[in-house]
Amino acid sequence: MRINRHAARGGFFIRYPVEGELLEALDEGRLRIGEGTLLEPGCWLTLAPEAQIEIGAGCFLNRNTMLAAHERIEIGDHTMFANGCFVGDADHRFDDPDTPVTWQGFSSKGPIEIGSNCWFGVNCVVTSGVTIGARCVIGANSVVTKDLPPSTIAAGAPATVIKAIEFRP
Repeated sequence: MRINRHAARGGFFIRYPVEGELLEALDEGRLRIGEGTLLEPGCWLTLAPEAQIEIGAGCFLNRNTMLAAHERIEIGDHTMFANGCFVGDADHRFDDPDTPVTWQGFSSKGPIEIGSNCWFGVNCVVTSGVTIGARCVIGANSVVTKDLPPSTIAAGAPATVIKAIEFRP
């Protein structure tokens, strides 16, 4: 289903239901979605009050993909996320033994940058402070905790580079 009130901002598509602060963040300019991008049902975008998410053109966020921004998440053009992926630029704190975990707030290693033309398999996780180069493929159930160079295939928990992508001439 297309959200008509935001079509003029870029012509992206959202199939309901979606969760989180999506409409509020669009209205406030803290969420930018590129033309032709599709969010499937169950996607959840949540942003801290000053956080920003930028999703490029032609991206595909499959069912139950979640983006959780404490500071900033940037996704390049034509990047695909399979079902159940999670991209979050902060972690819940748990290091104070005198304070309930739910009250401890968050810690972050920095924003997340994902290049264009990347493909994430089912149930991938991307953690804070990570930069993933353009044209990477991330295997299903992988947890990306460190930067990945462009044009590589990575998998595992934590994800490690398996090999460089060999492009056809």
